[in-house]
Amino acid sequence: MSKPFNVAVIGLGFGTEFLSIYRAHPDANPYAICRRNVEELNKVGDQFEIEKRYTSYEEVLADPNVDFVHINSPIADHAWMSLAALDAGKHVMCTVPMATTIDECRQVVEKVKQTGLKYMMAETVVYSREFLFIKDLYEKGELGKIQHLAASHPQDMDGWPSYWEKMIPMHYATHVVSPCLGLMDSRAEYVSCFGSGAVRDDIAEKSGNRFAVESCHIKLQNSDVVAHIWRFLYDVARQYRESFDVYGTKKSFEWTLIENEPHVLHTAKKPENEIPSKIEVPDFAHLLPEPIRRFTQPAEIHDAGHLSFVQGGGHGGSHPHMVHEFLSALREDRDPRPNAVTSANWTCVGLCAHESAVKGGEKVLLPDFTLE
Repeated sequence: MSKPFNVAVIGLGFGTEFLSIYRAHPDANPYAICRRNVEELNKVGDQFEIEKRYTSYEEVLADPNVDFVHINSPIADHAWMSLAALDAGKHVMCTVPMATTIDECRQVVEKVKQTGLKYMMAETVVYSREFLFIKDLYEKGELGKIQHLAASHPQDMDGWPSYWEKMIPMHYATHVVSPCLGLMDSRAEYVSCFGSGAVRDDIAEKSGNRFAVESCHIKLQNSDVVAHIWRFLYDVARQYRESFDVYGTKKSFEWTLIENEPHVLHTAKKPENEIPSKIEVPDFAHLLPEPIRRFTQPAEIHDAGHLSFVQGGGHGGSHPHMVHEFLSALREDRDPRPNAVTSANWTCVGLCAHESAVKGGEKVLLPDFTLE
């Protein structure tokens, strides 16, 4: 068998969750870790028996043995870290979103083209068991023709790291954009978005955004389908929810309104009281190599108290699927899903949506470089 790929995991809060998966995957070697806090760095390094430990990202990129970096840093660092890694000849897997500006997204797309290296935005939702279940129904023809898509991501970010107070709701929208576009393997052509309500003064001042809720319609390219997404981060009473609803001519899937309750599948042309049925979504670990199948289960989460899991339901068992997709792309020398252009389109939907909201719902076209 060919030599495993050496990965350097950058950021060891959320990033630590991937170390066990990399250790178990036959194509990976968790070669190095990077964190500014030396004490925490050594704690993780000792626990996972990783010898190469860096407090400097620049030192990671200077190490010729690193094949790719898996970036789990704060959002503001995603773009420059991705660009620096590509310049250093490293492949990149980066947590969402790709960047915080359209120009940064453009730079990453152009850099990937120039270098020929692989880039993947590690979007959890399109590798969650719910999405894989819906995709399986769709590909088997059980949903019929898709008529409409909808997704919501309400979340109360009070108590999270302070940099979230600077975040604009639609600037972190990939969890709702990705399933809508990913299911139909489409790109967003243009958006129209409205802001609603108002956040408290300190959040508005820090973020530069006054809207409590942003609600957006997405026109899918080369399709008669429109998707509706909405987001909020502060000052709205609602339990956390990352939902994805799909409406087809034969069947429709609706996400549960309350976390940990059953989802609902509607089947057309039945007696009215038989149309809806509560369902339990199966796990899709069988799609993975046997050594990493167990990591779809919540029991394998390293830090179950981390807010991303408390409010994210374990990310739907997506982590080993993302790792396997990127490693398979490296092994097979193909683009990962999502690649740089798709990742840019998904990210720019949110950036364009906020621009539209500021302009009172005006239609905003997605940049050409995201439609190539």
